[in-house]
Parts: sequence; structure tokens; C-alpha cells
Amino acid sequence: MEVIGIILSLFLLMFFAYRGFSVILFAPVFALLAASLSGLALMPAYTELFMAKGVTYIKVYFPVFLLGAVFGKVMEDTGLAKGIARAIIQGLGRERAILSVVLAGAVLTYGGVSLFVVVFAVYPFAAALFREADIPKRLIPGAVALGAFTFTMDSFPGTPQIQNIIPTNFFGTTVYSAPVSGLLGGLGILLLGLTWLERRRKAAAAKGEGYGTHTLNEPETQGANVELPSWMVGVLPLLTVLVVNFVVTRYVNWDPNLLAQFQAMKLPLVAASVKSVLSIWALIIALVCGIVLAVLLGTARLPKGGLAKSLNAGAIGSLLAIMNTASEVGYGNVIASLPGFQAISAALMGIKIGGTPLVSEAVTVNVLAGITGSASGGMSIALDLMSKDWLAWANSIGMSPEILHRVASMASGGMDTLPHNGAVITLLAVCGLTHRDSYGDIFAMTVIKTTMVFLVIIFHTLTGIL
Repeated sequence: MEVIGIILSLFLLMFFAYRGFSVILFAPVFALLAASLSGLALMPAYTELFMAKGVTYIKVYFPVFLLGAVFGKVMEDTGLAKGIARAIIQGLGRERAILSVVLAGAVLTYGGVSLFVVVFAVYPFAAALFREADIPKRLIPGAVALGAFTFTMDSFPGTPQIQNIIPTNFFGTTVYSAPVSGLLGGLGILLLGLTWLERRRKAAAAKGEGYGTHTLNEPETQGANVELPSWMVGVLPLLTVLVVNFVVTRYVNWDPNLLAQFQAMKLPLVAASVKSVLSIWALIIALVCGIVLAVLLGTARLPKGGLAKSLNAGAIGSLLAIMNTASEVGYGNVIASLPGFQAISAALMGIKIGGTPLVSEAVTVNVLAGITGSASGGMSIALDLMSKDWLAWANSIGMSPEILHRVASMASGGMDTLPHNGAVITLLAVCGLTHRDSYGDIFAMTVIKTTMVFLVIIFHTLTGIL
């Protein structure tokens, strides 16, 4: 009965999320449904378990969500992000339309701009270019998803996206963990994704299918010619985030006793060591530098309302993102406390393919990311529940935690892009398309990404290279 209750709860959460209901409201509802079916006291389960775990997540990651959203909003409102997107798309031209859209999304994402901002920045130019090249508009979401939701989100070492930050808190690693595995895996995703999209384009052309007659959310033709900042100016804040993050991570020597004073105060939720929060501190400093430079470079181009409006919009936008993810984390921890989950956990830990924890980790993170419709949410739940067991297993066989980091990060971006994923829904809405029109290509990127995680595991197992 306990396992059935968990499965029912998970199904209902997926169904309601897909139907557009907020997980902030319904994650606790279905967590408590599962708790009640397992005989767990409801109110303590809500206030002492669900809320406690959600608050812990917010304490650790809210600065990253906040500063990342503000940085993205400033880059968007100043036109700096669109300037970069237009330069890449127009520079490569109609002959390489799909590649140009993918690279535009990749550059912005790897530079620290949030996925949602990338969608808004790239779409107008992608639509204009696809129309000019007479490529079906329905392929745009797949191209944007490949550029923004895959290899630069969590595969390439050093990416400042949250999916590459979360494992550092559990494994004591840095965002540059397993660089060769991440780089090879990311390049594999890029090449396979481009191959898929080009085949789809050629098949459409052979059938005589062009851009199509679309009226929903079509950008104005003259929009591509609007005055925007030079890409050479726009790229400076992105480079600042990457360089500062790298320098602080690799070359700043933090005093290992820096937290002792705060631990002595008996403050709640103080980190156990500097090493566990080093990557978060580095990214906070990097994003602040990026924001300051973006403001200095683009203040004159801010729309009505000025700097205050952009900063406020970014801050407010971060609240929804962090609360959604924190609710999913709270939900996962309630589920993990139930007797029925012990059987599920044992089954997942029992996956011993290859004699390492990597396959177990990849499957668990992928499944939970798919269930929650959130890469960061699913990974946070999985690592909160099982990272200690995976780390102990890895230590017992002499495996570096760096590969645990990279596999968890890449796996989180696999099945998270199921139809109920918020980024997928936003992408389709911005493009003025439906799941029926374009989800097939997005799902192809999902399959490629998920498959590549296991190829990376095989590569590491055979070579031992990180």
C-alpha cells in the first residue's frame, strides 16, 4: 500500500504540473497524500519535514537563482543578449540557419544567461532566419532546446548554470569537475543533435514543406534590423562571469577556518566546510561582477522604468523559480521518509552495472528529473537522498567524486524535458507552437542527452579519464 501511495502521488503531481497547476501549491498536497496513506502524521510532515527541507534548499541556492535571474534580465532589457544572438545568426547566414540558432543559445547559456531569457532573446532572429531560408518553423524549438537546454547547461565544464552548481554542495567538487568527460559528452550531444535537426530539415524540404503560414506570436520582419548593441560589447559581461568564476574557483585560497566563527554561534544551516560552498561563493562573486558590467554597458538602452524596473523584475522572477524547485525538494524528502520508499531506494542502489555507483546515480537522477519536470529539482532530491551512499561507494572503490558530479549534472538534463517541463512549455508558447507541432524534436534532444550520459559512463569506465 505504501508503494502504491507513492506511485499515485507521483502520477498526480506529474498530471497536475502538465495541466499547468503550480507545484508550489500541489507538491505539498500530494506529498501529504502519500504521507497519509503510509500513516505519517500530516501536520508534522508538512511543517517539520516538507518545509524544513524546502527552506534548506532556499538557504543554499537562492543567491544563485536571484543573481542569475537579475543578470539575465539586465542582459535582456539592455539588448546585450539580443545583440549577441543577432550577430551569430546573421553571421552564419541562412545556409547554416539551424547551426546559428543552436550556437546563439549555447553562447548565452554558457555565459550565465538563464534558459528562459535565452528563449526570448534568440526566438525573434531565429524566426526571421527560418522564414528567409524557408525552413519549417516547427524546427525552431528543437534548435533552441539543443543550444540552451543541453550541453552548455550541464555538460561543459565551468558552465555557471544551476545544474552544474548543485553537485558541488554534495560532493565537495567544483564546476570544472571531470572536464574531459563533460567536454566529450557535450560535443557528442551537439553533433548528434545537429545531425537529427538537419535530417528533419532535409526531409521537410524533400516534401516541399517550407516555413509555413503562421500567425501566432510572429515577430515583425523589421525587428531583425532594430538597432542593438554590438556583440563585442554584449559578450563582455558573459566573459566576465566565466573568467571571474574560474579565477575565484581555482586561484583564491579561502581560509578553511572561515566558517568557525559562525558555527560557534550555533546558527541553523551553517555549511560544514568552506569546500562545500566554495563553488557557490565563486559564482555569486562572478554574477555580481557580470551584472555591474552589464549595467554600465547598457544603462542607456534600458526601457522605460530604467534600472530599477529591470533589477526588480529579475528579483521577482527568481522567487517563482526557487519556490518551484524548493517545493519539489520538500516533496521528495517527504516521499523519502516513507516506508515504501525504502524498497524503491534499495532497488536503485541495487543497480550495480559496471561495479560503480554511476549507473545507479544516472538512472535515479534521470527518473526524478523526469517525474518533477525539473532538472535542478530532480537532481536535488536524488542527491539529498542518496549522495552519501554513492559517495561512500565511490570512495570504497577509489573513484573520484568528480565523475559523480558530472554524471549527476548531465543526467539531470536528460528526461527533465518531458512535456510538463516549464522550460518546454515556455519555449513552445514563445514560438507560438504546440506540443503537437514541435515536441517530437525536443524529445529527440531528450533521448540524445539521456543516451549520452551512459556513453560518458562507459568512456570513464574503460579509460578512467575524468
